[in-house]
Amino acid sequence: MGIQIAPSILSADFARLADEAAAVSNADWLHVDVMDNHFVPNLTLGMPVVESLAKSTDLPLDCHLMIEDPDRWAPGYVEAGASSVTFHIEACRAPVRTAREIRAKGARAAMALRPATPIEPYEDLLGELDMVLIMTVEPGFGGQKFLDLCLPKIRRTRELLGKHGLDVWIEIDGGVSVETIERCADAGADVFVAGSAVYAADDPNAMIDKLRNLAEQSTAH
Repeated sequence: MGIQIAPSILSADFARLADEAAAVSNADWLHVDVMDNHFVPNLTLGMPVVESLAKSTDLPLDCHLMIEDPDRWAPGYVEAGASSVTFHIEACRAPVRTAREIRAKGARAAMALRPATPIEPYEDLLGELDMVLIMTVEPGFGGQKFLDLCLPKIRRTRELLGKHGLDVWIEIDGGVSVETIERCADAGADVFVAGSAVYAADDPNAMIDKLRNLAEQSTAH
């Protein structure tokens, strides 16, 4: 599918989520951060809000579960309307089973890694996934500064996927902006979560187009 932009509603106005979803109609996905105040030190929204969002937008929902016990909860987010569900490998006890359950219910399955979590121990899991999410900030809060130390991990992940001939997307989340997206695309990422960069812009859709064009140009080069 090429370059994809997924605005994060973590940076949106929670009192106007339907309107905020409509404001990013040029996006490929709507990224939904689910936090439980246990796996990460923040509490956001949960399954009922995801279900409401799914009914109020035509954008597919990309749900990022920053929660404990994703094995138990992940399949329910597909039932609530998510088109892609991401679990953190650091919190998942049965990643193969969980990924297969997500896929069996009709959604894309993704594995997320914190900045300090290496990709290599999970090489054998890649064939069970549709996407790998590499966090480029510590999960839990929006508006953080991009961590350049994650760029080599993006490259290594792309190399591992190529080694096994896998058509698996690489998503990055954290500090994505006009200043950072080209480096990430050059490293091998193709799905970009952008929160404050999009929602703080005067024209969110114009910013989405700008980010996509920058990433596409970098990939072409």
